[in-house]
Amino acid sequence: MPPQKSGLIRDDLKSFKEEIIHQFHVVSEGVIDQVKLVAEGVTTVNEKLERTRKELKEEIDNKTQPIAQAVLELSGKVVALDAKVVTLDAKVVTLDAKVVTLDAKVDRIHQELKTEIQETRHEVLAAIKFSYAELDKRLTTLEKEFLELRLRVEKIENRSIS
Repeated sequence: MPPQKSGLIRDDLKSFKEEIIHQFHVVSEGVIDQVKLVAEGVTTVNEKLERTRKELKEEIDNKTQPIAQAVLELSGKVVALDAKVVTLDAKVVTLDAKVVTLDAKVDRIHQELKTEIQETRHEVLAAIKFSYAELDKRLTTLEKEFLELRLRVEKIENRSIS
């Protein structure tokens, strides 16, 4: 290659290289500007997202605070009711034992009264039989005496008529 031609090619290549570098700088500045814009957009979106997150957190906290308070109050009431249920269970067990004891006493007294009523019934029947026999004997005696008195009255009446 002739030296002149080689110098021209070199100059062309150098000029082409410089042009490419210049174009690269122009394109890269555009890309950098766009990257900066995207970074600013990301920062803005992050800030908005953080604000929204905080607002949502505050709103959720404001709405869940009364619920949490109510849950705590209900939890306390449930604990108190559980204690009352335990107490009532103990009382029911005690009452159950007392009912069993009373049931046994009632059964025993019932049996004693039944026995006593039977004995008294037998005694009353015996007394009635005795009284009946005694009354029958007295009535028979009275009837006899009445007949004797009647006979005497008739005798007396017959004497006074004669």
